[in-house]
Amino acid sequence: MQSMIVMVNLFGAVALLLFGLSLVKDGVTRAFGSRLRTGLAQGTSGAVRSFVTGLIATLALQSSTATALMTASFVEKGLVRARMAQIVLLGANVGTAMTAWIVATGIGWLSPAIILAGVVVHRMSRSSARQGAGFALVGIGLMLLSLDLLSAATEPMRESRALAAFLGMLDSAWPVALIISAGIAFASSSSLATVMLVLSLSSAGVLSAGLTVALVLGANLGGAIPPVIATLGSAPPARRVTLGNLAVRGMGCLIALPIAGIGAEWLQHLPLPRQNLPVDVHLVFNLVVAIVSWPFAGLLAQLMSRFVPDEEAGETGPRYLDEAMLDTPVMALSGATREVLRVGDLVEAMLTRASNAFNNNDLGELHDIGRMEKQVDLLQQEVKIFLSRLGRDGLGPEDGRRSIVVIDYAINLEHMGDIIEKGLCEQIGKKVTNGLKFSEDGYQELKSLFNLTIDNLRIAQTIFVSRNADLARHLVEVKVDVRHMEKRSAERHLERLRDGLLESVQTSSLHLDMLRDLKRINAHIASVAYPILEESGLLTESRLRPEA
Repeated sequence: MQSMIVMVNLFGAVALLLFGLSLVKDGVTRAFGSRLRTGLAQGTSGAVRSFVTGLIATLALQSSTATALMTASFVEKGLVRARMAQIVLLGANVGTAMTAWIVATGIGWLSPAIILAGVVVHRMSRSSARQGAGFALVGIGLMLLSLDLLSAATEPMRESRALAAFLGMLDSAWPVALIISAGIAFASSSSLATVMLVLSLSSAGVLSAGLTVALVLGANLGGAIPPVIATLGSAPPARRVTLGNLAVRGMGCLIALPIAGIGAEWLQHLPLPRQNLPVDVHLVFNLVVAIVSWPFAGLLAQLMSRFVPDEEAGETGPRYLDEAMLDTPVMALSGATREVLRVGDLVEAMLTRASNAFNNNDLGELHDIGRMEKQVDLLQQEVKIFLSRLGRDGLGPEDGRRSIVVIDYAINLEHMGDIIEKGLCEQIGKKVTNGLKFSEDGYQELKSLFNLTIDNLRIAQTIFVSRNADLARHLVEVKVDVRHMEKRSAERHLERLRDGLLESVQTSSLHLDMLRDLKRINAHIASVAYPILEESGLLTESRLRPEA
């Protein structure tokens, strides 16, 4: 019974620490998210700035994983060079180690005051930024409080013979200890939480110095795995960044593990508190890894490029954006137009798969939609960059207008892809997973709107190439029909709810959400018609009726 109480207290303290970390990350993101992302993207012009940027971002977010994922996304979009990204993550690793060191300095007595301040700031503020800052303060307070709880939970372990025997076995098998610690860090997605747990056990006097070092090394290795898992579906540039960081930490652990005992003895001779050995090891390890790895960041980026090669251009990258065309605007616009048509075909395929999944209750139809949406994002980004380079050389008025039309259509297609992936797919997934069934009338209404949306996208593709004013007028008129269909379907659905129809009650939110998303997709589809109608003088500036 006593052992059960100890374990509950221990896991509860770890859970509180993880919750505090998540509050800090969410709060800082709400308060400074856009500025942090902008700073991270812009602060990589040099190696030193990249390192400092990664360190500061991690200190703010309390998550090297979040920093790694943001950096990987910027590399994928071409905003950060691969070599600089690896240095950013070296700074992020040092940042999370500094956090552990600061938290362990014995300032836990401040936790009630910090939590109180956070609650007051959150309650007294109306702006989202200040409320986010309040959340972050509460999270910091809970982190400090959790350390006291961890210390109290591990205190009874001094007398546990079973734990002493288990740790004795681990003490003679450091690789096993490293793997166990890495598994804990991976499962919790936090090397910081694992190091804090090791700190509590070390303070309780149940760990030898060598075993402490092995467990801290495992926490570092396991903390590098979640970003790799999170980027498995991303483009090769993003995967290279996280895999490179894992390779650096893995190599560091491989070198450091055989000399763990010597390193622990050396640290204990320094004028540092012995009870803080885990956080000292954590900080020293990441500093040494950063110093040693820094000069080889470029080589690491090259090795990762060979290990994770680019995908075939014909599969995911642009096919028709030839650099040689930039000297001839007409040819460049033709290539960009063909590329955007390809994006439209991808969005049509996504819509068709979503429709099939809805009709047949088949989640297998949704599996490739996430990958296709990433390809849509990549292609529309490449088109924008390509045409922006064309714009620097100067364009005639007609070519300039056409360039804007191509970019606008590409952006609208990208928005459609987002709505399909993040809206329709999620709603269809809920329908299939939970075994929900729409009423027959509701199902037919949504099925008809799905089919009409796919047809409208095909018409839009034709309009984009032919610039036919009659087709453009027809598409805008159909958009009005879609708005009426959505309104009538929503009204009929509410009538069925009032009649107490069971299927309508169970699927109410899904029905209305899918209507809204299909209407939004049709609005983006119709946007291709407006420039043509405006050129033809068929578009008024306002839908408002003139005053009598």
